[in-house]
Amino acid sequence: MFVHAHPDDESLWTGGLIADLSARGAPTTLITCTWAEGTSRHRELLDATAALGMHEPPIMLGYADCFVPESAPGAPRLIDVPFDDAVRQIVEQIRRLRPSVIVTYNAYGIYGHPDHMHAHRLAVIAADVAAIGSYAPELGDPWQTSSLYFATLPKATVETLRPHLLADSKIHIAGTAPDLVSVKLDLQHRLGEKVRAITSHRTELARSGSMQHFMTLPKDMQRLFLGWEAYRRRDLVPGGRDLV
Repeated sequence: MFVHAHPDDESLWTGGLIADLSARGAPTTLITCTWAEGTSRHRELLDATAALGMHEPPIMLGYADCFVPESAPGAPRLIDVPFDDAVRQIVEQIRRLRPSVIVTYNAYGIYGHPDHMHAHRLAVIAADVAAIGSYAPELGDPWQTSSLYFATLPKATVETLRPHLLADSKIHIAGTAPDLVSVKLDLQHRLGEKVRAITSHRTELARSGSMQHFMTLPKDMQRLFLGWEAYRRRDLVPGGRDLV
């Protein structure tokens, strides 16, 4: 199960892993916390997940992006929703789908986006309380997820890319020290699916200066960013569950 804040995050940060798992026949599900069904970016998300080989449509929580009120007209921003209300929604899906692994961002949301960090907190708490039978029994039988994996970027990757980043970008990626990266996956054989998924998010590509700049980078820099994915691992049971 993948828990992401916005459409496009599933493709940018975990698209290679999703495509690889899908190609292997492993069941994958996606929870997207913001943007409502029927909006333009929801339709683009459906195209992206199809490009990644996902067979089930994403589960939309339907809250608003903290910077884009029109992402969910009439709905509260994700960061303004009572915390337990959002946790309950994810717990219900965990108990229904019974994932062995949950993947989300690291605690900093990779680069500090408030929605990313909030999605991380929601996923972590939901994974814990979903296993407690006395918590919201009306949401289904308890389920213990084996491991959490947090998407991140290694410091070495960040330092290699830094000279190519926009100097005035508001995005600050600190990177994760080598000894804290649990898994680094070579997913260059899934670049085709990942790029098709990213380019499905036409609205974001047209809006985001950072995304437009990235598309102009040298191919080796694009491949470095897109062809590898890194994760921190946290086991919730002894031994946990490997990611691949």
